[in-house]
Amino acid sequence: MNSKRILIIEDEQPIREMICFALENAGFEIQEAADARQAQVMIAEALPDLILLDWMLPGLSGIDYARRLKKEDLTKEIPIIMLTARTQEEDKVQGLESGADDYVTKPFSPRELAARIKAVLRRGGPPAEDEILKANELLLDTASHRVSVAERLLEIGPTEYRLLEFFMSHPERVYSRGQLLDRVWGSNVYVEERTVDVHIRRLRKALEPHGHDALIQTVRGAGYRFSTRV
Repeated sequence: MNSKRILIIEDEQPIREMICFALENAGFEIQEAADARQAQVMIAEALPDLILLDWMLPGLSGIDYARRLKKEDLTKEIPIIMLTARTQEEDKVQGLESGADDYVTKPFSPRELAARIKAVLRRGGPPAEDEILKANELLLDTASHRVSVAERLLEIGPTEYRLLEFFMSHPERVYSRGQLLDRVWGSNVYVEERTVDVHIRRLRKALEPHGHDALIQTVRGAGYRFSTRV
């Protein structure tokens, strides 16, 4: 199995060296950049499997660079973990809305960072062709495109199915309406953001008779999250 390539974009050399050492020991291949300009050179040479991106960078900020990466076809599917000393909830929401897949605050332990990277890489990959996704009694069979609860099939539309498959493949993470449009509908399709709300309502209605509509949670001011936690 080939090791995953991680691009670290961090302008503080001691922090960058600490991260490099920890991730190399965890079996990752490392690329380093001190700013967005250097990162672009690294990406042109070899696409990373994941980007560790510092919020505060000289020149182009990490937030703005994340937005740029998510707009470009070459890099839009690369998962991003934002590194920052900011701890306020609104900062976290801003980081996630910029396209980041996770958010790690400084100071952090190298062991925790490696674990978060592995978790993002796992959930970022496409589900296996015959994978069964499960949340409580809710089952989604990606091979047959069937959704069931306690062996009873649910009637669910094609868009609601894609939405549910995406949610169940990416649990516990908040996605804005714009992010859901890009991931479920596709970036080349023009659909208004309120369309997401319509399909969320339809999906909840399909799940409601079996009590699983609560798995799709509204996060006020941020978007939606799929979670088995109350």
